[in-house]
Amino acid sequence: MQGTGTSRRRFAHALLFVAPALWSANLLVARWSAEWFPPHALAFWRWLIALAPMLVLYGGVLWRERAQVRREWVDLLVLGALGMWICGAFVYIGGRTTTATNIGLIYAGVPVLIMLMAAAVFRERLSGAQLLGAAIALAGVLAIVLKGDPATLVRLDFVVGDLWVATAAFCWAVYSIWLRRRPSTLDPLTRLAAITFAGVLILAPLTIIESFAVGVPALDARTVAAALIVGLLPGFGAYQAWSWLIREIGPSRTSLILYLTPVYTAFLAWLLLGETPHWYHALGAALAFSGLYLANRAARRA
Repeated sequence: MQGTGTSRRRFAHALLFVAPALWSANLLVARWSAEWFPPHALAFWRWLIALAPMLVLYGGVLWRERAQVRREWVDLLVLGALGMWICGAFVYIGGRTTTATNIGLIYAGVPVLIMLMAAAVFRERLSGAQLLGAAIALAGVLAIVLKGDPATLVRLDFVVGDLWVATAAFCWAVYSIWLRRRPSTLDPLTRLAAITFAGVLILAPLTIIESFAVGVPALDARTVAAALIVGLLPGFGAYQAWSWLIREIGPSRTSLILYLTPVYTAFLAWLLLGETPHWYHALGAALAFSGLYLANRAARRA
């Protein structure tokens, strides 16, 4: 039993460094497809594709637990609206008008928000080392999104897109806390399948309305590729990892993976989109990884 627990902890710690790469795929595709893939349509296809392997894995359990699913339908709809609609389509909408620097700064505050929410709701005590680790990781993210120039912060000009992204970021924190706050007899991954199904139900009519307003995306290789990438990597893979980590190590420590997403995004943008890396990318990566290590080491000791 002890060996199994140790293996689970090691896997959780390793997953903390893998999950941000899955999230990064969503940001890359959002930038790539902003001009030709309507936001609600992209969110809808993302979660419909993600739902398919979930039903293969957990569909039988969902059917056996259908009475419990009916009892939790309100929670499932709330979580589906938060996690799949708002944290999906709102980011795609915001990315059309705001800058990458603004988005990075807004999301950089999400882990701190989750830690504070968790401390308030669950009365979790945060050690000085945990707070220091979070601050170091945040400094790494700022080094990247500010391009090593603190004066960038002074020159920021917030636009409507910032409000969309800020709403999504806040709702992501609420989603993470709600998962743990509301009790469920469903195991986390089966519950995630039910939440995703609820999210698809919410997105479907919104996507239809959007199609009348702006049209439907063309069915070609790039739309299929975009939908498959966001469906399988950030949709299926990242949310599976997130739900599992919330259960294993709690929302405060899990939220620290959000610090690494801009680091991974910068690297993948250089690798896939030809963006040139700079010295502040290396500095940011070093700080972000160091802060994540320090915060999790302090939490394990506690």
